[in-house]
Amino acid sequence: MTDVTKFGKVAVVCGGTSSEREVSLNSGKAVLDALLSKGVDAHHFDPKETDISKLREYDRVFNVLHGTFGEDGSLQGVLDGFNIPYTGCGVLASAIAMDKFRCRLVWQSLGLPNVPYVVLNDDSDFEAVEKEFGLPLFAKPAAEGSSVGVMMIEEEGGLAKAYPQLKQYHGEILAEKAITGGEYALALLGDQALPSIRIIPNGKFYDYEAKYLRDDTTYQCPSDLSDEQEREMGELAKRALDAMGGRGWARVDFLKSDDGKLYLLEINTVPGMTDHSLVPMAAKEAGMGFADLCVEILSQTL
Repeated sequence: MTDVTKFGKVAVVCGGTSSEREVSLNSGKAVLDALLSKGVDAHHFDPKETDISKLREYDRVFNVLHGTFGEDGSLQGVLDGFNIPYTGCGVLASAIAMDKFRCRLVWQSLGLPNVPYVVLNDDSDFEAVEKEFGLPLFAKPAAEGSSVGVMMIEEEGGLAKAYPQLKQYHGEILAEKAITGGEYALALLGDQALPSIRIIPNGKFYDYEAKYLRDDTTYQCPSDLSDEQEREMGELAKRALDAMGGRGWARVDFLKSDDGKLYLLEINTVPGMTDHSLVPMAAKEAGMGFADLCVEILSQTL
């Protein structure tokens, strides 16, 4: 058992100004309540409402600030400058993971399996991309989380129509081949790979609404993977996080093709911690309750 007095005064940083603000506030409330239930001297901290310099008054940070500033290395750099320990990945891994395009460049360099994609720009031949990947395909901003901006292109000419809408978001715009054999998530907690989860949305794909607003998404945990595939996914997840210099905890998302091949989709260095979130679900399957999970993640800062 962890002596929670070792943590000192803890800031649960959440909210912020990104497109994921509401999700982050929900994660923050859940984590704060869990830490308080364990006797941790934990406090809500929203950088939208409180000057970030006030974090100097705390001994460590539990970071659930999703999206821009919290998940892209910015907050991590501030905390490194303040010499304050914090949960999750450091500056480099956070920045790379937030940029799905450059993250994939790292993975490609190591021969890790990526979902086939192209980067779109104003001069792209959208019709040729549709022919190359076939329909449906997906278009998404490279530097948003929680499926913000992800669009499923089902009709010819749809990619050219979707492109201008996606230019409002951060980062490059990606077009991806649809991999249709199943979507999975695997959480890493230190060196431990938690049980994988298969995600089966009731709609066409696992979008923002399915993640946070609907109650008809099916989560299979344990998933339908064989023992061999489970081990393979765990090893791929660890290699993917190690490639970016990651640490602590993360959630790695996968797609499986119809013939059973696994593809890395993206990595989340500040995973959701709401009642719909996947890391708590996987931890529960592994025998760890939510409050104990939060304490274990915070313990990584000691």
